[in-house]
Amino acid sequence: MQAWQVHENGEPSEVMRLAEVEPPTPGDGQVLLRVRAADINFPDALLCRGQYQVRPPLPFTPGVEICAETEDGRRVIANPVLPYGGFAEYAVADARALLPAPDALDDAEAAALHIGYQTGWFGLHRRAHLEAGETLLVHAAAGGVGSAAVQLGKAAGATVIGVVGGADKAAVARELGCDVVVDRRSEDVIAAVKEATGGRGADVIYDPVGGEAYAQSAKLVAFEGRIVVVGFASGGIPSPALNHALVKNYSILGLHWGLYATKNPGLIGHCHKELTALAARGAIKPLVSERVPLSGAATAVQKVADGRSIGRIAVVMEGAA
Repeated sequence: MQAWQVHENGEPSEVMRLAEVEPPTPGDGQVLLRVRAADINFPDALLCRGQYQVRPPLPFTPGVEICAETEDGRRVIANPVLPYGGFAEYAVADARALLPAPDALDDAEAAALHIGYQTGWFGLHRRAHLEAGETLLVHAAAGGVGSAAVQLGKAAGATVIGVVGGADKAAVARELGCDVVVDRRSEDVIAAVKEATGGRGADVIYDPVGGEAYAQSAKLVAFEGRIVVVGFASGGIPSPALNHALVKNYSILGLHWGLYATKNPGLIGHCHKELTALAARGAIKPLVSERVPLSGAATAVQKVADGRSIGRIAVVMEGAA
């Protein structure tokens, strides 16, 4: 089979190599899956760089999120077990963690439903307890993680403010349903959000960026607001001033979605049912901006690594739906 492999750590376009290899052999409790589509996530770039919290042995195949087919013909969503990731014709996953792919979504959309939307659902509902009528601010609202949060926020009845970088991403954020869009490249984010909220700020702030975005969040969070920290795509890990959280009366919430797989796996299945229902009624639909063949995976992962992507890029296998 064909599979992309990383033999040394570095930039994805430099260290990912397409090779002909033997299909992986599943271990106990695992299944072999024929990959139909593999969504590209920022962790794939971090894996290539050797900067992710998980460091699989070299060589490995990246690709942490797939829509695939089981040997008995079921269409499923899965997180492959590294080192046999999803940028290959076949991958390995834990049998008990497979989720049915929603009929309402094609293969690329189904692959993109998992990590980003699960993260969004857990962050907004399990951690921040977002309520209808509240104001939600989403950083990087046109990105893969941010676009999911925008859709989930609108489905929950929130007023959504999207912060983006550039006019093209601002247009995408509006199409996603943002009530207010702020372009950080041409506008003062703090002034624009305060004006949009009458000086009150946002009840919930969803931050996959970190760095300067977090500093803005601390200035824009409302009384009894909640800042949900889901990642550091900017590369900057902030050091929050806890005295500020005290005097302003807001919460800083961390979300490590993958931890639920070991701490409370039943919630992942519950969340998937909720997401499937939302997809069935058209309330959410993953934004897949590009679909590339397996041969284009390395270039696409680099594009995500450089922050040049909109929504999700999916590697789609020949014959996929």
